[in-house]
Amino acid sequence: MTVRAERHDEVLVVTIDRPERRNALDGLTMEGLGLAFEEAEQDDAVRAVVLTGAGDKVFCAGADLRAEPLDREMRGPGMAAFQTRLYPKPFLVALNGAAVGGGFEIMLCADLVVAADHATFSVPEVKRGLVGAGCSTRLAARLPPVVAAELVLTGDPISAERALQLGLVNALAPYEQVVERTLELAGRVIANAPLALTVTKQLLAREQRLHDAAEWADIRAQAAPVFASEDAKEGRAAFAEKRPPRWTGR
Repeated sequence: MTVRAERHDEVLVVTIDRPERRNALDGLTMEGLGLAFEEAEQDDAVRAVVLTGAGDKVFCAGADLRAEPLDREMRGPGMAAFQTRLYPKPFLVALNGAAVGGGFEIMLCADLVVAADHATFSVPEVKRGLVGAGCSTRLAARLPPVVAAELVLTGDPISAERALQLGLVNALAPYEQVVERTLELAGRVIANAPLALTVTKQLLAREQRLHDAAEWADIRAQAAPVFASEDAKEGRAAFAEKRPPRWTGR
């Protein structure tokens, strides 16, 4: 299994467990995440979900560019369970390491984040000939335009300290304390009334003008031609071969 789930009283801790692949997202992992979040949503005994990654290096490296596609239909909602809709229960991230590309986007979907003080944050898609559509959209809504542009147009990482200064995370902690600190924060949240929390999340989402599933489908469709481009193929090849890419603009 590439996703583990463990109950801590009223909190479900979900772990992306592919440290040998930098906790990158393949089909089975996306399926497992969707099922874990769906089951937590349907279980009245679960009041909040905490997502983390295995190991102390990487929370999630985004899409696994070398993964084989699933040869069967995905069970459950996949990451749409929390990416293209407002997840109804409190959703926290215990960021154990680097948040890269799609991993950064997952973090941006959460309500609250406690990050390891050695973590880094990056949207490197342009370095691979791709588009970080989710990160670009979410960061543009949360950061000053020049800062969002710096992150998504350079693809360069920022430190945990800068992420805290920018308001992308709530707190920093030593790696060994990240899950514990996140569970403590979750406990402070779920001490409050469940219905009040759900409606408060809805009000926050409305004022932040978060996109619905149809709008996210349009955003992904706009990025799709880039993923099918010659530059995208070259970017993946250069990444796998550990060499500089040779862009053609096609």
